[in-house]
Amino acid sequence: MTRTVPANLRPSLPPHELDALCRRVRTFIDEEAIPREDMSKAHDIGWLDDVSRVLRAKAQAQGLVAPQLPKESGGMGLNWQDCARVFEVCGRSFLGAGAMGCAAPDQPNIDTLMHLAAPSQKAQWLGPLMAGEIRSAFAMTEPAPGVGSDPRMLSTRAHRDGDHWVLNGTKSWITNGYEAEAAIVFATTDKAQKHKGISAFLVPMPVAGFSRGKKEDKLGIRASSTCNLIFENCRVPKDHLLGEPGAGFKIAMGTLDGGRIGIAAQALGIAQAALEASVAYAKERQAFGAPIEKLQAIQFKIADMAMRTESARLLTWRAATLKDQGAKFTKEAAMAKLSASEAATFVAHQAIQVFGGNGYVTDYPVERHYRDARITEIYEGTSEIQRVVIGTNVLKEIG
Repeated sequence: MTRTVPANLRPSLPPHELDALCRRVRTFIDEEAIPREDMSKAHDIGWLDDVSRVLRAKAQAQGLVAPQLPKESGGMGLNWQDCARVFEVCGRSFLGAGAMGCAAPDQPNIDTLMHLAAPSQKAQWLGPLMAGEIRSAFAMTEPAPGVGSDPRMLSTRAHRDGDHWVLNGTKSWITNGYEAEAAIVFATTDKAQKHKGISAFLVPMPVAGFSRGKKEDKLGIRASSTCNLIFENCRVPKDHLLGEPGAGFKIAMGTLDGGRIGIAAQALGIAQAALEASVAYAKERQAFGAPIEKLQAIQFKIADMAMRTESARLLTWRAATLKDQGAKFTKEAAMAKLSASEAATFVAHQAIQVFGGNGYVTDYPVERHYRDARITEIYEGTSEIQRVVIGTNVLKEIG
């Protein structure tokens, strides 16, 4: 199958510069984020806000936030191939990924605002987001029956009332929901048009008519809040519409495609961290009179862990390359996200086996890697949804 691909839109960094950048990011993660991971089970919102702001400010001071944005906008001007490398290093710690804008939803939201927000909105929201002064949320999923992973069936409604839009509905499982000070909210503005009647709004929070549900008690990624966002006659100015009326579905799908590359890279970071921890432990742990690295059973596990991680990495780089080239990458992004998220879960699971009983306790990091890996198979579209996306596209291509 041949593709017509335009020239690369943004050149890669020279290899030595990219390697140096990744080493700098890894140093930041190792010295600033990972030492705080032991506190990642804390449910104290004040602590969560404080550590998030501290880490983001430190990352911003080093120029590490939102590397995909142009330099004139405060980013590094990296293309997505290079960003995938940087995001993977960030993914070794969810706290670090959040601090650097690599974790959902800040990274895709920043991209969306960069391309669609009015100059006044960029001035108000983009700078503070990149500086780590505020967090954002991507509000698509709903609890209503028949919605879930199908964004075409949104029950949240928005209607025009003079100079305002009025929103009514509930969004569920919203990452950063508790601490977010702005959200991109998707609502139906013309039900007759189905998915072409969905629009996107930039909603400041708090605002009259808005409230938050309870903070969910989650298996992993506990340093990030998740909750419902509730809109009851919530009024936002008319200029808070992003793009044109009815453009919301297209905006959401484009955001999710790019976001899936970010989630794939995050999952790779988790997998790589679990693999590295397993190798180090296997060299130190003694059994049967020798380090367990000498045992064939352990060697087989390490081989499978490394193979799955590297395979997912190549798929992720391919999706990022296509995005840089301006080619269609929906299928490839889904492949990358599916492969990397399932690799992360597999590798973290095997890491616990390598560690044995020590892998099951919080004194060692691999139990946290396992808990954190699980969400990468769920948010930005479940593994089942990724298979639907991949299958649908393959059936179209090979007709």
